[in-house]
Formats: sequence, structure tokens, C-alpha cells
Amino acid sequence: MTSKPAKPNAHETHRDEVERGERFEFGANWSRYLKRLDEARVSGAIDSLCSMLVVSTLAGKTFLDAGCGSGLFSLAALRLGATVRSFDYDPRSVACAEAVKHRFAPDNSDWTIEEGSVLDKEYLATLPRFAVVYSWGVLHHTGAMWEAIDNTLKLVAPGGIFFISIYNDQGRASRQWRAVKRVYNRLPRGLKWLVLFPAFVRLWGPTFVKDTLKGAPLRTWSGYSRTGRGMSPWTDVVDWVGGYPFEVARPEEVVEFCVARGLRVRSVKTQGSGLGCNEYIFETAAG
Repeated sequence: MTSKPAKPNAHETHRDEVERGERFEFGANWSRYLKRLDEARVSGAIDSLCSMLVVSTLAGKTFLDAGCGSGLFSLAALRLGATVRSFDYDPRSVACAEAVKHRFAPDNSDWTIEEGSVLDKEYLATLPRFAVVYSWGVLHHTGAMWEAIDNTLKLVAPGGIFFISIYNDQGRASRQWRAVKRVYNRLPRGLKWLVLFPAFVRLWGPTFVKDTLKGAPLRTWSGYSRTGRGMSPWTDVVDWVGGYPFEVARPEEVVEFCVARGLRVRSVKTQGSGLGCNEYIFETAAG
């Protein structure tokens, strides 16, 4: 499916933000991940999506992947029977999703991929409403998180599901990570390892030590694709360190915001005081 830009200058705007160190180029990271994408990882994503949504099928459902990244979870929804529409602000992410479709679902007309932004109300007005609106780890990277949440929830059809994940607010730790991410994105490409390597040691060092003491130093790392939503551990490290803009929220803030806009809480999975994303499933009233 040929992508269509949300605005004529979308590519230039994104490129300029990346060059100024104001935005991480997620699509470049995803393009490296696609070299390792196989059916086992696709199966892991399908299992993860079923677990998150508490479903065994999406047959007959429309599914919007807002900020589709690699396109892996769009593919998972497609495999579960949904009619899928995907969009992303990063043109290289759009290209990744198109590559995934070409490889795993080349003749399937039930998956449409576009370039678009959750902050572009003109673009969003062209979209219909969807039975499932899914946005995992995206809206906190827009630079206007609450506006992005508000815009996205309006795309849910009556009686539909709104699934989002938002970075957990860890207070001081979150502010420190924001500073790390800002520095990483402003460094020249050849010097980014100065931030990436220490962050990698911080994120994975304790796990390697624990696994080594148990006699299996790479157990968690090698099993990550089965337990980490089908993702690659190294891809996720780069994604975490680079992910900027970066905003966070406490669970009660997200719940209060969405409930005030007429949504009902179906489930909330939090990280406690830990690192990572809190997951939220909301429902809209039936029409």
C-alpha cells in the first residue's frame, strides 16, 4: 500500500527535528530490527496482543495502530482477523511497516499504511472510528502527550476499546532519564555510544549478574523475544535511550483524564515505582 503524506512538508519537519536533536529517529532503529524479524517474533507479538486485549480473535473488528513503528503489531492484529489501518509520523517507520506488509501480507487488502500524526487534526478528521484504537509507547513521544491522548481517544467507535501505554512517572528518575535522552539525541552519531553504553550497563547489568549467578548468563536476553512482546532486547535499549521527546504520567492522571472524556476503565497494569510503561484499556459507551 502506497503511503500518503499527512502534509506536504511532513518529511521536512520530521527531518529538521531529528537534525536539531529534538526527536529520536525511531524508524532507523526499527529498520535494523526488521532484519531479525521472523515468524517466531510475529507469534510473540500475536500472543502479547491477545494477552493485552484479553481476546483470542479480532475477526470482524477494525483496528487502528496509531504510531505503528515497525508495523509488527499491525501485522499481529491482521493475523487475528482485523481490518487494520496504521499510521506513523516518522517516514522511516512508515517504510518499515510497508516492508513488513510486503514480506508477511503482500496481497492482503485489509491493511492500510499511511503517514500521519496524532497531533494533526486535519489528518485525523479524515479517519473513521475504529473498534480498537491501539497506541503502545507512542503518545509520550509526541512532545504534546495530553493533546495526543485526547486526539487519539476520539477515534474510538461507540462500544470500542482504547488501549494505550504511557511511561510511568518515577519522579526524579524520570527527570534524569529525560536529560540522558536529550544529550543522546544532540550528540553526533559517532559519539552516541558514550551515552548508550553506560545506559545499557545500567539497564541490563543487574539482569546479567542475576542470570550469571544462576549459571545462565544470557537466559533473559535470549528469551526476550518470547517475553518482550516479540521485540529485540537491543532494539528496545536503543529505543529507550533515544526515545525523545519524553513525557511521563502517573496512572491516576491518565485514568482521570480519560474518564473525564467519557471513557470507562476496563483495566490498568502499572509498573509500581519501576521503569517502563503503564498499560491502560478503556471502553467507550455503546452507541
